Amino acid sequence: MGLVDEAIAAVAEPDRGCLLRVVEIARALAPEATEGMSYGMPALKVDGKPLLAAVAAARHLSIFPFSAAVVEAVAPRLDGYSLSKGTIRFTADHPVPEDVVGDIVRLRLAEIRK
Repeated sequence: MGLVDEAIAAVAEPDRGCLLRVVEIARALAPEATEGMSYGMPALKVDGKPLLAAVAAARHLSIFPFSAAVVEAVAPRLDGYSLSKGTIRFTADHPVPEDVVGDIVRLRLAEIRK
């Protein structure tokens, strides 16, 4: 088990399943991703650069795509979610749609591979 898997395993359901789904989508689209730390969070990395982190906080879950441009690109499709420059906040009751997660990963991969 790697850092990302260990961090998610420590989260209670239903949040665990929600975070796991985000990571599964990222791994399916970037099977070469490795696990490591980025900005103090367990994260998936590609070519040594952070791809995505999915973490639990006290009152919400977060996706960190490590890119303000990626968050900005998907923001129009995330009405009702709490967004900041580099973070998408959500809950297990209101998860980020899977197609949006997929686009987040694809957009970040494109940035990494420039």
